[in-house]
Amino acid sequence: IEPGQKIALVGPTGGGKTTIANLVARLYDVTEGAVCIDKIDVRHVTQKSLRRQMALVPQDPFLFPGSVADNIRFGRPDAPQDAVEEGACLANADEFINRLPDGYETQILEGGVNLSLGQRQLVCIARAVLAEPRILILDEATSSVDTVTEALIQEALERLLAGRTAIIIAHRLSTVREADTICAVQDGRIVERGRHEELLAQGGLYRDLYERQFVEVASEFGGS
Repeated sequence: IEPGQKIALVGPTGGGKTTIANLVARLYDVTEGAVCIDKIDVRHVTQKSLRRQMALVPQDPFLFPGSVADNIRFGRPDAPQDAVEEGACLANADEFINRLPDGYETQILEGGVNLSLGQRQLVCIARAVLAEPRILILDEATSSVDTVTEALIQEALERLLAGRTAIIIAHRLSTVREADTICAVQDGRIVERGRHEELLAQGGLYRDLYERQFVEVASEFGGS
């Protein structure tokens, strides 16, 4: 992956997409080969140093007990309030935060259960914005939200992705059409690699996934 590239990982459930992302983030180590960043094996640097360079926006966002502001500051505890609010604005989270009873000082319960899933995801994106990572990992960040919230998240992610290297795991293929490279992953291996139009023309796994989603969407709206 070249610096600044956007790489998408798509494929069936259990194919290995999240495993690849977890290896890059060193949530666990490879048993063969190596994961290198700037030609340096990630096992040869401290986890603290590695994690400072990247941010992960997961499918199921997790928040900690404490204020909204503290949750946004999680990756950068010394950030001033104006930076926290700027990050929230870029993440499209500022509007809903200001509607909370105590705004940025509203206390979040364990796991963020007093916020909606979409609101929790926007807080996690604000956290990533504030951390200013070089590498961004998005693990199906929009797969479990409604269409209105998805549009807010997509807009926020476009700002976050600008100028950054990114690994994007996606179920909805419409969200990865503009990626520099799309990798179709199956049974732990990359079986296809290319841009959207190229992979459709190959008529393989990616095209099969794409056509299945097209049929699913059409059926939802009464088509056939």
